[in-house]
Amino acid sequence: MSADESSGQDPQDSDIQTKLNSETAVIAWSELVRHFARGVVIKINPSLDLLEAADGLASDNVSLFEEWVSAGKLSRASDDDARDWTAREPEFWCVVTAPWVLVQEKLPSSSQIN
Repeated sequence: MSADESSGQDPQDSDIQTKLNSETAVIAWSELVRHFARGVVIKINPSLDLLEAADGLASDNVSLFEEWVSAGKLSRASDDDARDWTAREPEFWCVVTAPWVLVQEKLPSSSQIN
């Protein structure tokens, strides 16, 4: 019996999570602009794990996505978001779950704070 089987986790779910994790990258807003223009950028609130959101989207879990939208944990990036990001040029954790580009603003690490 594998570790996934003994933990009750579906091995296929673990494979999806591993694949998504390997496809996560840190990118600048300037690299996201063209995706924003296509209307495919989904903003993930820091209270929600980026990979959990990507997994929910990849597995087409509509009810979970509706719950997150209602709770304000994710939304399509708005023009106001784009203006803010253009002014600040933050970096984002990003993962693509085609056709969507899920982004979560990268928080500064404690070692960068004076």
